[in-house]
Amino acid sequence: MATQRRSSKPAPPDVTRWIQRGMALTAGALVILALVWVALQAASILVLVFLAVLLGAGLEPVVGWLRGHLHLGRTAGILMAYAGFLASVVVIAFLVVPTALNQLTLLAREMPALLDQARSWAHGLRPTVLASTITALLDAAQRNLGQVAPNPDDVLQAGLTVAEAVVGLVTLLTLVFFWLTEHARLQRYALAFVPEDRRAGTREAWNEVEARLGLWVRGQLTVMGSIALLTGVTYTVLGLPSPLLLALIAGIAEAVPLVGPTLGAIPAVLIAATVSPELAVVVVLAYVVIQFVEGNVLVPIIMKNTIGLSPFLILVSILIGAAVGGIVGALLAVPVAAAAEVVLERLQARREPVTQTATEEDVDGKERDRLREKPLDLPASNS
Repeated sequence: MATQRRSSKPAPPDVTRWIQRGMALTAGALVILALVWVALQAASILVLVFLAVLLGAGLEPVVGWLRGHLHLGRTAGILMAYAGFLASVVVIAFLVVPTALNQLTLLAREMPALLDQARSWAHGLRPTVLASTITALLDAAQRNLGQVAPNPDDVLQAGLTVAEAVVGLVTLLTLVFFWLTEHARLQRYALAFVPEDRRAGTREAWNEVEARLGLWVRGQLTVMGSIALLTGVTYTVLGLPSPLLLALIAGIAEAVPLVGPTLGAIPAVLIAATVSPELAVVVVLAYVVIQFVEGNVLVPIIMKNTIGLSPFLILVSILIGAAVGGIVGALLAVPVAAAAEVVLERLQARREPVTQTATEEDVDGKERDRLREKPLDLPASNS
């Protein structure tokens, strides 16, 4: 009896096991917090890496086309595609940008006379409140332009900003090159951490994400270049000062979702207003026509089937990205959302659709007979 009573007592809790679990949970939480802290500290670097992946995904089909048509090896195809990409960047950097900066200098030199013309035009506006408001804005612009001796701190900050931009561009180009050359090896290395039975599906999802991102990058660059070309030709025909600079601003602003076209039009309208109010109206009408052509011709043709997201999801992702990361977040929101959609589609992939309902034809013979013979559970009658 004593033996039975002794054996029937509950076993003491395994304190060591619970301590080990608690320590493992604490260590895992600390590792996650450390990774989040590192990601926040290196946010700019992660954005740069993501941009490099985007550009690499955009150049990957070019590499495949060169290899297929010129019968080149992968290394030679990568070098040729990257050389073309680098040449385009150099052309923009050393031809378009200096010309645009020269036009900016010329515009700053002519701006006082243009502001005087705009001030004389503003004096004739009615009501008087509108005239005084525009005149005050023009006077403020005149005072800012009259600062001949800039603050040394501002000059230093501007120099540092330019240096950071140059370093960032060189780093981006380097990352794009190494991503193209090391892509297959990096993919194999990453897939080695995935269970063997899931590697094929993970590889397919990876390749689909890159394909979508590449289509989006090429379409976006094409739209930006088209808008820059259209606005440049239009501004030149209209006789607007510094047409190349304004076209470059319009093309770059096109990358900003939702508000990009408006941001690209504001400098042109303001400069046109300093020349004459009629020219400002003509520039506004011309930009409306350009945006109509973009929305109804360029975007449907160029961006067709690039991302595959619904307009609702695109708008929501842009709003969330802008709230989290400002302009940079809005720029990266659409490709991030497209990649997330591919991953979610792979996670919910099933052999049978979720909406499929079982019918009598889907049930085997025994189950069908059992369903037919089973009596219905009807509620009892009150009679």
